[in-house]
Amino acid sequence: MTGNGKKILILLAIAILVTLFFVFDLQRYLTLTELKARQEAFQQFYAANRFLTLGAYFLFYILVTALSLPGAAVMTLAGGALFGFLPALIVVSFASTIGATLAFLVSRFLLRDWVQSKFGKRLKALNAGIEKDGGFYLFTLRLVPIFPFFVINLAMGLTPMRTLTYYWVSQLGMLPGTAVYVNAGTQLGQIETLGGILSPQLLLSFALLGIFPLIARKGVDFMQKRRTLKDFPKPKKFDYNIVVLGAGSAGLVSAYIAAAVKAKVALIEKDKMGGDCLNTGCVPSKALIRSAKMLAYGRRAAEFGLQKSQTHFDFAEVMERVQRVVKKVEPHDSVERYTELGVECIKGEARITSPYTVQVGERTLTTRNIIVATGAEPFVPPIPGLDQVDYLTSDNLWQLRELPKRLVVLGGGPIGCEMTQAFARFGAQVTQVEMAAQLMSREDADVAAFVRERFEAEGVRVLTEHAAKEVQVKAQEKILVCEHQGQKVEVPFDAILVAVGRRARTTGFGLEELGVRLSERGTIDTDPFLRTNFPNILCAGDVAGPYQFTHTAAHQAWYAAVNALFGEFKKFRADYSVIPWCTFTDPEVARVGLNEAEARDQNIEHEVTVFELAELDRAIAESEDHGWIKIITPPGKDKILGVTIVGTHAGDLLAEYILAMKHGLGLNKILGTIHPYPTLAEANKMAAGEWKKAHVPEKLLTWVEKFHAWRRG
Repeated sequence: MTGNGKKILILLAIAILVTLFFVFDLQRYLTLTELKARQEAFQQFYAANRFLTLGAYFLFYILVTALSLPGAAVMTLAGGALFGFLPALIVVSFASTIGATLAFLVSRFLLRDWVQSKFGKRLKALNAGIEKDGGFYLFTLRLVPIFPFFVINLAMGLTPMRTLTYYWVSQLGMLPGTAVYVNAGTQLGQIETLGGILSPQLLLSFALLGIFPLIARKGVDFMQKRRTLKDFPKPKKFDYNIVVLGAGSAGLVSAYIAAAVKAKVALIEKDKMGGDCLNTGCVPSKALIRSAKMLAYGRRAAEFGLQKSQTHFDFAEVMERVQRVVKKVEPHDSVERYTELGVECIKGEARITSPYTVQVGERTLTTRNIIVATGAEPFVPPIPGLDQVDYLTSDNLWQLRELPKRLVVLGGGPIGCEMTQAFARFGAQVTQVEMAAQLMSREDADVAAFVRERFEAEGVRVLTEHAAKEVQVKAQEKILVCEHQGQKVEVPFDAILVAVGRRARTTGFGLEELGVRLSERGTIDTDPFLRTNFPNILCAGDVAGPYQFTHTAAHQAWYAAVNALFGEFKKFRADYSVIPWCTFTDPEVARVGLNEAEARDQNIEHEVTVFELAELDRAIAESEDHGWIKIITPPGKDKILGVTIVGTHAGDLLAEYILAMKHGLGLNKILGTIHPYPTLAEANKMAAGEWKKAHVPEKLLTWVEKFHAWRRG
């Protein structure tokens, strides 16, 4: 018999058993009234046929729980009334667990493959959590007897939990609740209704059961922490509440929050305050992009009714302006500012020597908690010959003072695309090399095609599906050798920018020696509370992942700081439900939530609404009438699942959708909000209007049209 045949047979057998249960009205025997009426007769039968009664009761209890039929609570009371506390507790405990496990197995056999195939990607985090801590989660659910256990049986069958684990955890977790009900059954003569179970004594029992999961969780946390830290001597006194490693976005925010709540905090940085974002990332790159955009505007003079003009510039002065911008922002992240906020800023190389100690030079700092916020660095792939040339990365790019005549940009991600366009606008002959089939691999194909078309219109040579194989130097000529569809392609260059991604900084400051675990991505492995396998060592930012954005680093920093300081009382799971990002090309590409490709790949039913910025008055007035807003929603609903914006100031326009998604506001709310005219922000209302037009109640409007015709006479 095939697998589907077996499933149909099992479903048929379950349907027959459930039907017979209700056809013969067997549920009438599983009521408190019927039980009390027949209590004496049952007890006489039990006295004469002890083992037969126990066996029949045992099997019937298994059947009721396996089929998720109503009446298990009354049967538990009956067990206490008939058999006494200890025999009933033993029988009910095993029968309920066996029945629950059978329901678990049936659910797994009938539904798990289908559920996992259809929703596997969305259930990935849940599956990982079940595999890691599923036993504890199940245990806490079992401890609360008012929770619908049949739901647990069916739902857990859809997860990767092992059957043996499910059985013994259920046996143990249901035992306290079973004991309460069995004990109530021994007093059956005094109980008139199921509500009568809730006597003051039993109410206390249930209250204890209700808070037991919290007590158990705290106990488990305490034991895990004690086991992890037992080999490290704990100082009698601590110099600091928190020591933070790294003064980038995550480190600065962590230190700021700790100081704001009057904790004593030290912030250690070996290089420059502000980290990559201020010194080599967001700030300098946006300054450079702005200068390049001014050049592009000059070349577009005729579009604005101006005579064609040519702007002269000195690339060295442009790069000096970039440094002036960095210097202007620098005070926001300075030692002076953070010292005034109450943070002790220490310059030097830190080394974690134990979960309680950090070494900086000759100084040893003792601390209750450590936050690792060491960021990331450019990843340089092992391309043969690359080390023969002075290649550029986002770290050393800012030292350039002479514009390369021919520039190869290796990588089609955000950094690669931003720098490709900027240098092309300054006049470099730029060739962008990307191994994947499109630029911006995380974006929809239409977005990538639009950006590529713009790049090529500005003179960029875009080579997708080209794998960099080797760098050669022949007669003073530098050449990047690529492979494209099995063919060798040579790209000569004067300078090469490696922008293929970034990797977390996890080495050189004691993590390896201490035994802090890393994830498969090479980031530090953390739990949902941003704790490492050492509960008082937390991390935030690029070193933690999964996102490498300044705004997510700051977002994580709040959770890391609060959980470090107050986690023994209340912990907060890092929330990644609404993560936006923007690539600052011209036009910009901004996104939050799902895009069209992800919704399709994850088999999420969805609708796509598109508003073309060519229809927006302000965009037309500014000659920026290109791009679009694409919104992903469930069929027939205005809930926002994701938004992609391509166009001028896309990152600014996205903010309204981020707010809406975070707080559960739909497109109808955006449509009903007044937006000033003429502004780019009005595009958001227009996009909501496009969705509304596609969901007009046609039947209702037909009747309304008839009503108006009737009114006209």
